[in-house]
Amino acid sequence: MLPLPSEFPHVTVLTKANVYFDGKVVSHTVLFPGGAKKTLGLIYPGSFHFKTGAPERMEIVAGECRVTLDGETAARTCPAGQFFDVPGNSGFTVEVAAGQCEYICSFL
Repeated sequence: MLPLPSEFPHVTVLTKANVYFDGKVVSHTVLFPGGAKKTLGLIYPGSFHFKTGAPERMEIVAGECRVTLDGETAARTCPAGQFFDVPGNSGFTVEVAAGQCEYICSFL
């Protein structure tokens, strides 16, 4: 696996936070030259279900989560340094047992 980025130079960051589940999941949008978009966020302990429009890649920067993709029954653990892909027009459940899980979400 390639190392995760520690910074994104030459980008625009939207200052308004994306807040979900009463503040248990919070992210900020990062816009790249050329039109690419990512979000950087935190997930606090709990279980949360998200729907997707476009395909997404969730890279775990710190902490750990368990993820179950829609249509699957088995959850898998995703620690820092790993990622999972979610198909478009689908969804996933992400669970954090303790602490915080930090992520980079890339819209593919």
